[in-house]
Amino acid sequence: MTRRSRGAGHLTLRDVSEAAGVSEMTVSRVLRGRGEVSERTRARVLEAARRLGYVPNRIAGSLASSRVNLVAVVVPSLSNLVFPELLAGVSEVLDGTPLQPVVGTTGYDQAREEEVLFDMLSWRPSGVIVAGLEHSDAARAMLAGAGVPVVEVADVDGDPVDACVGISHWRAGYRIGTEIARRGYRAVGLLGSKHEGDHRARKRTEGVERALAEAGVPVAARAEYKGSSGMAVGRRMTAEAMGEAKLDFLWYNNDLTAAGGLLWCLEHGYDVGGDLGLAGFNNFDLLGGLPKRLATVDSARRETGRQAARIVIGETGFAEGDDRRIELVSTFLPGETMRPAG
Repeated sequence: MTRRSRGAGHLTLRDVSEAAGVSEMTVSRVLRGRGEVSERTRARVLEAARRLGYVPNRIAGSLASSRVNLVAVVVPSLSNLVFPELLAGVSEVLDGTPLQPVVGTTGYDQAREEEVLFDMLSWRPSGVIVAGLEHSDAARAMLAGAGVPVVEVADVDGDPVDACVGISHWRAGYRIGTEIARRGYRAVGLLGSKHEGDHRARKRTEGVERALAEAGVPVAARAEYKGSSGMAVGRRMTAEAMGEAKLDFLWYNNDLTAAGGLLWCLEHGYDVGGDLGLAGFNNFDLLGGLPKRLATVDSARRETGRQAARIVIGETGFAEGDDRRIELVSTFLPGETMRPAG
């Protein structure tokens, strides 16, 4: 378990030099990219720095021991509607304080996340808000040694480096699976991303699958996409799944693909909300104009951002030894695309 030590200081060149077995001057030359250093030594220094989570300080001169009034916010994407709303919650709380959010994106890629964190932490922000609980060992080491509040957001199913805020995607998925079964649907299609780097989508899918298995409801078809979600993707997956098996329920791991699926089903004459049920996830306000209100789950995105920012500025405190985890309530919304519970 990597858990940040409260009040711990930053790693120094000496820490890296001792780990690499070279002088501090050599470490400095390697990290600055200056001076003659053998490739073997360079590789040893870089590996030691990465393993320790060492991040150089880019604040020069008299400010070198200070912090800048920035909060690093690291999210997978800004095209995914989940994260702009989370950022809006962060901004609501930081407005009126000296702190400003600065945003980096990772594309659901751990190597890219390492690069973004390294660059952002080198400017010594006053706090870090980062999406998800799954990171590379190097990224976790950098976060653990940051010396500022670190809040992982949008998930609580895992081991936080410092603090985390969000919903349990596994429990939210389990609730959906339970609702599918108790409303009498018996042939379910699961439609979603390939989960490459999107651990939250994976967890809610696993929750749905567990609830269906416990109720004896089979997963009769699956369809997946890679890359960005959207209505066109939802249409394609729906046509694929409906051509694979006779289904009476379609679950999509986000609302955008569910919206595309809903439109496809209505265009093809299906009785959505009756013989055929359909649900998504996230409760996007943008989709309020659809012919039928989607069954979905509100994932408390804006409140997640607010709570994370409150931890960063010190409004939310934890006692020593507390589990620094705030689990928010995910709300199931049946909409008009599922028949009433029996």
